[in-house]
Amino acid sequence: MIIGFDHVVIAVHDLEAGAAQYETLLGRLVVDRHSHDGIDVARISLDNIAVELIAPGDGPSADRVRAALEDGEGLKSLVFAARDLPSLHRRAERVDLAPEAIAERGAYSVFRFAMQRTHGLRLMALARETPSENSPGSTHGVLGLDHIVVRTPDAERAAALYGARLGLDMRLDREVANRRLMFFRCGDAIVEVLHDPAIDNGRDCFWGLSWRVANADETRARLAHAGLDVCDVRTGLKPGTRVFTVRNGTCGVPTLMIEPSTKPD
Repeated sequence: MIIGFDHVVIAVHDLEAGAAQYETLLGRLVVDRHSHDGIDVARISLDNIAVELIAPGDGPSADRVRAALEDGEGLKSLVFAARDLPSLHRRAERVDLAPEAIAERGAYSVFRFAMQRTHGLRLMALARETPSENSPGSTHGVLGLDHIVVRTPDAERAAALYGARLGLDMRLDREVANRRLMFFRCGDAIVEVLHDPAIDNGRDCFWGLSWRVANADETRARLAHAGLDVCDVRTGLKPGTRVFTVRNGTCGVPTLMIEPSTKPD
């Protein structure tokens, strides 16, 4: 029922500055700007996900964004794409994810899973009448999302949420440096779950985003030329991949660029 990702939400203090940073980072232009309920939004759409940058404006929901910014800018929500939203909603009820009622928003429908059931993460599901328009891209721009990283203090609990309850396909489960790593396929991208026993509040948290690029060297050169602090290209954890880290200009989101392996997954 979940067919991929629709978008991630990144909260920022200054929408214009945040949008400019992500246009540079992704090599894509903002395709939509609007305001609703006191939230100012800038949207950048890629092949398999969109980034929605939000900032508090004037209206009833502005305080909610300000509250989300109290612990800093960064990744605040993940929205799954669904083909049959009513069926997914019924499944969410059956598996005790306590979903809110489906809200009709014109061109799309959406509902939120209860945060106490998703262990502190803001997770939603959305179905669109028509696909989003992709943002215009520059040379050596980002192609799409490779994976989103979630940290959890309870690996078994997370496996039950993403596998049994949300119905994502677990593709890999292994130990790396004495920590459990799990990979759940979502469309053509991945939810990567990292067991982190150092988390002491019992809640899961979003960690970072890994973006897919055609050529790591050329993308690194583009970002370095734009003034971003980027590390050297290195061999990735997955055989055949090449990666580099972007250290700034990400609005508080730990960010990796990955050139995928040419071998079949």
